[in-house]
Amino acid sequence: MFKSIYLSNRFFLACGILAAVLASGFFIPPLFPIGQVLLLLLLGLCVTEGLLLYQGGMEVKAIRVLPRMFGLGDENPVQVQIQNNSRLKLGIMVIDELPIQFQERDFKHHCEIAAGNTHSMEYKVVATERGEYAFGATNLFLSGPFGLLQRRVQENKTEQKVAVYPSVLQMKQLEMLALDRITTPQGIKKIRRIGHSYEFEQIKNYVPGDDYRSINWKASSRRDTLMVNQYEDERAQQVYCVIDKSRVMRMPFKGLSLMEYAINATLAITNIIIQKHDRAGLMTFSDKIGATLKADNRPSQLNLLLNALYNEKERPLEANYELLFYLSSKLIIGRSLLLLFTNFESSFALERSLPILRRVNRRHLLVVVFFENTEIREFAEQDASDLEGIYQQTIARKYLSEKAQMVQKLRQYGIQSVLTRPEDLSVSTINKYLELKARGLI
Repeated sequence: MFKSIYLSNRFFLACGILAAVLASGFFIPPLFPIGQVLLLLLLGLCVTEGLLLYQGGMEVKAIRVLPRMFGLGDENPVQVQIQNNSRLKLGIMVIDELPIQFQERDFKHHCEIAAGNTHSMEYKVVATERGEYAFGATNLFLSGPFGLLQRRVQENKTEQKVAVYPSVLQMKQLEMLALDRITTPQGIKKIRRIGHSYEFEQIKNYVPGDDYRSINWKASSRRDTLMVNQYEDERAQQVYCVIDKSRVMRMPFKGLSLMEYAINATLAITNIIIQKHDRAGLMTFSDKIGATLKADNRPSQLNLLLNALYNEKERPLEANYELLFYLSSKLIIGRSLLLLFTNFESSFALERSLPILRRVNRRHLLVVVFFENTEIREFAEQDASDLEGIYQQTIARKYLSEKAQMVQKLRQYGIQSVLTRPEDLSVSTINKYLELKARGLI
């Protein structure tokens, strides 16, 4: 009992006022007996509230409801349902023991619940790294009608664990944007098709607007009316997402590392690839080979990729691009599209890996996806106030110019590239895939 009773802020405020009244009694004698009466009243109220909080039938329950899994970078809802089964109206301060990964030390929620009523509270948490998150107990601090004392009740004492996977919510949102044929949503581009592919679908009647070059003259002569060949997008093409797990991908932006952004983008683009009837695969590498998943378009492919991405971790060493060439030449059969998620912070780093990237590009269609440093961009756009600021902004703009030169360097050797902000990675990658698909390059 004594370990579960706490003194509230209102109690200490009352003690402060009482001490001031008693101290003033040395200078104003009539205040001293008043202070004594107030002291007795305070003690009486504390005893009364303690009896009310520990009376029989004082039962308060709390149930925490967690989703089946958390999405990486999403606002994940957590519900706590509190039921007051006592005969007393209670003021309750809720302190939920959040997982250590959130580093949240001041979580509180205040509510008042009438006798026999239920209160439902919801809060949202943002997970910035994959893994298993463990929720501790839910601490309820009950206050009576005077609010001088608090009784602590612990619920959900058994540890509740939830796994954080790559964001399925973002994947679904981008799927709706990419496959919507009626409207043009913000972010996903409608790419004009140049010519058509050679995947034959059917012969149909000619209607105004059809390409004259697609007229099937033999079928037209048999039917005595114009008939045209109809083509569709080529299917079952192999597309591999290749993730660099080296130290350059550990740089954080808005709470998420570059690798976490790449993992979310991989899940989103894989879903689009499968929806387009192509075959999606996965490869990860750093100083050694990581997860590999053969390209396929089966319904279970997305779940296999989700579980493979869940277990991937960054490594503190440099990337070995020789392993990338080995993977692309030995494990991939046939020409494929490779979406390489990596980062180059200097032109020297690009020059070092460029010979191997060129060799990979001879065998496959390689797209290098790397990141713009948004913090340097924001700094470079600020107004300089002194000479030192001018020097610093000059260096920042030189850095941004060097990033743009990397894109031109890759384009010079026939390598496709995407330079994007981390938060725009998924949309930029999907746009590039749809562009290459429309141009018939894959």
